[in-house]
Amino acid sequence: QVQLVESGGGLVQPGGSLRLSCAASARMFSIYVMGWYRQAPGKQRELVATIISGGITNYADSVKGRFTISRDNSKNTVYLQMNSLKPEATAVYYCNADNRIVRYWGQGTQVTVSS
Repeated sequence: QVQLVESGGGLVQPGGSLRLSCAASARMFSIYVMGWYRQAPGKQRELVATIISGGITNYADSVKGRFTISRDNSKNTVYLQMNSLKPEATAVYYCNADNRIVRYWGQGTQVTVSS
């Protein structure tokens, strides 16, 4: 069983920045594909970004160039740096850990982009 705890969400003005963190309890953290997903009210959960242990990343087109996913395997932590935030980024952001057998989810952290 893997526990994922997200932090760093909050209220930010359009154009602002936030940094989300996700701490994982997983042993052998480095083998997991780590990802961030988000779910806005009334919408399906969608991929934001993923990162594998070697550092290869994948982003949704809507966040490319503004969001950066990174991981620190020594701290069992994955980050999402979000810059130039837009109101449409308002959602609950979920951390995901995938070992290609089981997927684990965090409880989510709310991000609200509003003036």
